[in-house]
Amino acid sequence: MRVAVDTTPLRLTGAGTARYLRNLLARLEPDHDVRRVAFGGPGKASVLARELAWYPFALGRLGGVDVLHCPTYYGPVRPRVPLVVTVLDLSVIRHPEAFPRWTRTAVPVVAPRVLRAARRILAISEFTRSEVVELLGMPEEKVVAVPLAVEPETFRPDGEAADGEYVLAVGTLEPRKNLARLAEATRRLGVELRVVGASGWGGVTAGGEGVRWLGRVDDEELARLYRGAAVAAYPSLYEGFGFPIVEAMACGAPVVTSRGGATEEVAGGAAVLVDPLDPASIVAGIEGAGARRGELRELGFARAAAFSWDETARRTVEVYREASG
Repeated sequence: MRVAVDTTPLRLTGAGTARYLRNLLARLEPDHDVRRVAFGGPGKASVLARELAWYPFALGRLGGVDVLHCPTYYGPVRPRVPLVVTVLDLSVIRHPEAFPRWTRTAVPVVAPRVLRAARRILAISEFTRSEVVELLGMPEEKVVAVPLAVEPETFRPDGEAADGEYVLAVGTLEPRKNLARLAEATRRLGVELRVVGASGWGGVTAGGEGVRWLGRVDDEELARLYRGAAVAAYPSLYEGFGFPIVEAMACGAPVVTSRGGATEEVAGGAAVLVDPLDPASIVAGIEGAGARRGELRELGFARAAAFSWDETARRTVEVYREASG
């Protein structure tokens, strides 16, 4: 197939969207004619030009391919070729207060128009698929759940483990990650909280007594931190999938995550579930996960093995064929 993929997010982030794109492209490019398209960078002028002109209009004039894949809900509203759009989550609609003003103003207007223009919509979990149908009114038959995965060659149990007794949190510093409540919980337990993730928005910081912010690290270091963690905690308020859950499981760390939504779906019975709004529940979850370390380790290995990038790519290509047929 001749596939155009919007790779702009690779210029903007090293977080989940970039991980998704890198792994998908690595599996598409050997077997398909993949054309990478992108525009601009992170600067304010680029953002405005991209979101006001390139996505809605210029990208729509692209031709010469069988399908165009946009990995976020930014895309053309009148595409010349069949369009496939991935929805990673709808947190900006569920929790607009957690986002900058421009994002929470623009996305509820832009996203429905782009998704209506798409032939098929990829959702990265069944939970996200239900959100797209419920919140944006998209037809169920148009939305396909294709989960993400983990890199087993990097995130594995064998290898060096970081020293120390600590709880590990992974994610961009932004309101949804619920770091303040997690830090309160670890302080009550008297255990160090190590936080991996780039600075984000919403005035969220990772500091104070018992908290050590490591910033962004490469994947080898991240795997080392997972392997050394007493518990990997991910009490997020809202997610579309939750990479750290699966990565931690693949490395052998017991996981604590939020009850309900995509985090519970991805955990699949292999993690301790907590109420993310209640620090006492998070405390109990961390204690429970530590006590069940051996059991959760084995459950986690099995659960992480259920997610495969090869399968993600195979199912994505099936959706391309449906969209272009």
